[in-house]
Amino acid sequence: MKILFLFFGLMIFKAQQTKVESVKYEDLEKRIQQEKDKLLVVNFWATTCAPCVKELPHFMEINKKYSENPKFKMILVSLDRLVDKERVIKFIKNKNLTAEVILLDDIKRMNTWIPKFEKDWDGNIPVTIFYKNGEKVHFNDGEMSKEDLENTITKNLN
Repeated sequence: MKILFLFFGLMIFKAQQTKVESVKYEDLEKRIQQEKDKLLVVNFWATTCAPCVKELPHFMEINKKYSENPKFKMILVSLDRLVDKERVIKFIKNKNLTAEVILLDDIKRMNTWIPKFEKDWDGNIPVTIFYKNGEKVHFNDGEMSKEDLENTITKNLN
């Protein structure tokens, strides 16, 4: 029985990140382009954003559902400050986030990179952008329901 608990404990631990990479806009843009063969779901959020935190369980449920699909990838882009990196790591553990989390450390240039992602994005979060073959196929401004998330993925995955 102890071995079984240890095995499942290691599986849960392995699924969570223990480090968060901090990147600049250009690095994130390159990363999006590298995932050309996938439907890429990129969610911009922060630990201090109530609607962001509210929608994350839906994102984790959907991420789990599609995690075995080689044509699917989810990245959670934290807009928390670099000095709050440890808080982000604790948040990942506490909320059992299984999608990849990166910290976009580029707040000073927000007015430069936000319109590059989406001309209609006013800077508020949460925001979710869907890419297929490196091209943006859907932009969702604001909190996203589980149904809308699932429908957008289903529509664009095949």
